[in-house]
Amino acid sequence: MNPDLDLALERVIRAPRAVVWGAWTDPSRFEKWWVPAPAVCRVDRLDVRPGGAFVTRLSEDGREFVPHMNASFLVVDELERIVFTNAIDSAWRPANPAPVPMTAEITLSDHPDGTDYRVIVRHGDPAARARHEELGFAEGWGSVTKQLAGVAESQAVR
Repeated sequence: MNPDLDLALERVIRAPRAVVWGAWTDPSRFEKWWVPAPAVCRVDRLDVRPGGAFVTRLSEDGREFVPHMNASFLVVDELERIVFTNAIDSAWRPANPAPVPMTAEITLSDHPDGTDYRVIVRHGDPAARARHEELGFAEGWGSVTKQLAGVAESQAVR
């Protein structure tokens, strides 16, 4: 990790890796946690494989949905790692996404209490990193990670 370019977050999720992985790869579960509540997510495409599309929409009122994420998966190592970027859209075209272009790496590893969940979001320059931080990276990604934990932990109990 380069502290001048990257932002990171980590959390222990009290659920097995397979359950956390499923929350990332099953569109119906993914929609439950991907955007900070009370906003609502709709998955248009979630093709979790290298080169696969990652397209979501967002709604503040649950009725009108607007584009949210149009990205591509770069690396998918089952049960271990997901890497995606919004710098290339779902059709593999170069993109200039708002608010910042980024590449996110999510890693999952075993932890005595469940899953060690780590996120590194890489930016192309210090200004993009600073902008993402100012826009609330810690709060936004922290919030959705907490929601992910809630979905996974509720599944693990069943």
